[in-house]
Amino acid sequence: MASSSLVTSLLCSSSSSNTATSRNSRRSFRLFSKNQYCKLPLRPLRRSSHLLLVRCSLQQQQEEKATSVAPAEQKAAPAESHHVGGGQDDVATASHHAFGGENDVSRESHRPVGGEDGVAEASSHHAGSGEEGDGGGVKKSKEEQQQEVDWKSDEEFKRFMGNPSIEAAIKLEKKRADRKLRELDREPDANPLVGLLRGLARDQLAREKERLELAEKTFKALDLNKLKSCFGYDTFFAVDVRRFGDGGIFIGNLRKPVEEVRPKLEKKITEAAGTDVTLWFMEEKNDDITKQVCMVQPKAEIDLQLEITKLSTPWGYLSAVALAVTTFGTIAIISGFFLKPGATFDEYVSDVLPLFAGFLSILGVSEIATRLTAAKYGVKLSPSFLVPSNWTGCLGVMNNYESLLPNKKALFDIPVARTASAYLTSVVLAVSAFVSDGSLNGGENALFVRPEFFYNNPLLSFVQVVIGPYADELGNVLPNAVEGVGVPVDPLAFAGLLGIVVTSLNLLPCGRLEGGRIAQALFGRGAAAVLSLATSVVLGVGAIGGSVLCLAWGLFATFVRGGEEIPAQDEITPLGSDRYAWGFVLAVVCLLTLFPNGGGTYSSDFLGTPFFRGGI
Repeated sequence: MASSSLVTSLLCSSSSSNTATSRNSRRSFRLFSKNQYCKLPLRPLRRSSHLLLVRCSLQQQQEEKATSVAPAEQKAAPAESHHVGGGQDDVATASHHAFGGENDVSRESHRPVGGEDGVAEASSHHAGSGEEGDGGGVKKSKEEQQQEVDWKSDEEFKRFMGNPSIEAAIKLEKKRADRKLRELDREPDANPLVGLLRGLARDQLAREKERLELAEKTFKALDLNKLKSCFGYDTFFAVDVRRFGDGGIFIGNLRKPVEEVRPKLEKKITEAAGTDVTLWFMEEKNDDITKQVCMVQPKAEIDLQLEITKLSTPWGYLSAVALAVTTFGTIAIISGFFLKPGATFDEYVSDVLPLFAGFLSILGVSEIATRLTAAKYGVKLSPSFLVPSNWTGCLGVMNNYESLLPNKKALFDIPVARTASAYLTSVVLAVSAFVSDGSLNGGENALFVRPEFFYNNPLLSFVQVVIGPYADELGNVLPNAVEGVGVPVDPLAFAGLLGIVVTSLNLLPCGRLEGGRIAQALFGRGAAAVLSLATSVVLGVGAIGGSVLCLAWGLFATFVRGGEEIPAQDEITPLGSDRYAWGFVLAVVCLLTLFPNGGGTYSSDFLGTPFFRGGI
């Protein structure tokens, strides 16, 4: 379903936590006291967390019902049953709130959550009634099992689990904290040490409840009934609406361009909701029918999600510096592999410095182009993380988006700016070396590329084609090579050729690589996911064939940079034919520079034992 793809793309990012217990919720709430905002993850809450919260609440209520047997309590049962009588009602109310029952929820907010008054009466009666007999315990266990069966079959709760909201989760967490506090209050403190520990736990729960109450004021679900009147013939004509998290998805059609509709509609909805909102305009496909939708979410929750995944932190900058130092170290180490035998330290410095300068030029120009393009669209970028490699020295740069993308043009232009500028700089380096030396195989400070460099690496075969192989098919050393040393190449030209290959690797349409982002902008999230899977399979085939670089880059692209990029706020406005032409050109260059060729890296059998001709 398209709606599920919207859920995963918008609320499941990068960096997802796999913790599925209420302990994770409690840990996230502790951050609230520092930032005065509840650090709840915006992604859909996991079923196991809701299972624990609601089961605790229902079991506690079942216990209170079982112990309320006194005549005085039985007389008060009609009034109490309205508040406590069934865990199903509370869950259904929360579920109805998560799916658009605003009126019922507003009534719920004026009464105690979970019926605390009735609970207090039941608790006091339970404290004075003593222990139950064995028969009562068996009966109580059966009732709890039946309650769990009833809870699992409740349709309202199933729908609530399918589309949770932060506000509903906060209410359930408050009920959990209230239950724990009541349990601590009614247990006697016979042992002083136990009493001290119980007091500390009571204080911690009280502070947690205060944070929850403060968070409840920040995260409020939008009243979709109020928002319906904001849509009209002059902006976005909505014909249907459904609840999505604490916001909603309005189905209809645009009446004007998105750049005209969005500011006007955001202003109307903000005034009607009483809080800032964020809008997305998308196309939703269902049963081969494409519909335009406008998704509305509270801005506070989106800002929170971006804050959680932000890498512009002291630790993020420290990690970026550490990766940069590591990358420069790997470049220095692999450079020694290309020196002529018996080279001195001075020769090492004079030969390697141009290679370093070439790498820094490519990285610097592409980084400046990327950040200028991102600033043009108002997109914030994370620190740049270099990817070290013990084969090529560097495998590119990683960036995350730390703000929303305004449209598909931004999603396309930012990665194109990086890759196109890297290609251009690499070509300039190679051409300048060719002009100065009259050939790529020369120069006073020439490096020597041994045939072992291409062994098991078809992705580097483009470099071998340009500089020439070491020997022919019969093993005879070719005139452009130095016997026993390798193929000479100018350092700047070598940096440019490696820059072309590394840029092509980042242009592969996989995950959140630059090529994956371009594919998502051109073809949509569904087609981009298919291309990403196909790219991972192709790299896996190369790894099976013996390519170390295919294995390393396939693992990195699939698991480190895997997943979809955050959707643009405008996914309806088309990109235009010029950007599709740019995408086609980049795809052709990527394939031509990465496709295995007859440069001597592999035998005719791709899956056979790889070899190189004329090794030293």
